[in-house]
Amino acid sequence: MLGELGGVDRRLTHFETDLAAPEAPRRLVDDAVNRFGTADTLVLNHARSQTGTLETLTGEALGATWAVNVRASLLLVRAFAEQYRPHPDGGRIVLFTSGQHKGPMPDEIPYATTKGALRQITTTLTDALVEREITVNCLDPGPSDTGWATPDLEAFVRRHMSRGRWNTPDEGAAVIALLLSPEAAALTGQVIDVEGGFRRFTS
Repeated sequence: MLGELGGVDRRLTHFETDLAAPEAPRRLVDDAVNRFGTADTLVLNHARSQTGTLETLTGEALGATWAVNVRASLLLVRAFAEQYRPHPDGGRIVLFTSGQHKGPMPDEIPYATTKGALRQITTTLTDALVEREITVNCLDPGPSDTGWATPDLEAFVRRHMSRGRWNTPDEGAAVIALLLSPEAAALTGQVIDVEGGFRRFTS
């Protein structure tokens, strides 16, 4: 999501692109700038999901996942920072990670490694952009139903979700709204877990 933090124009627009292409991040940011004049928020909630155990791991799977989840994210941050103009409320970047830092994900090695990379790079990106008043934070939204949760996963919900339900996109969005607000100007370099009491290790 690209947009204006404090601007009057709050219209939404959409630009379709394949983030596996190296030139796509630049095109996406340029399109937003051409439409709105500038962008001072960047929320990177895109992801390529990829299963794979150590035994089934392939270079192709790793390359495809890293291209979308890591390379595109870093190129989007670079393009965003290059066009950013000082704003009274500062700029905001929010990355998305997963729960790989809290427990193993042996069946999703390509995905887990890329999401782990975004978590780890948060501190470095923070340092690179802090003098320009751009905050960089990373969100772990926990298991959230964005349309993929099927009834056959009900046993998982009962066993692992302490509230008896999936997290909702609105709950993650509420935390993002806080991170984008003027009140969060000093909040940067943080990885924020919004897992809703996810019981990862319940047998």
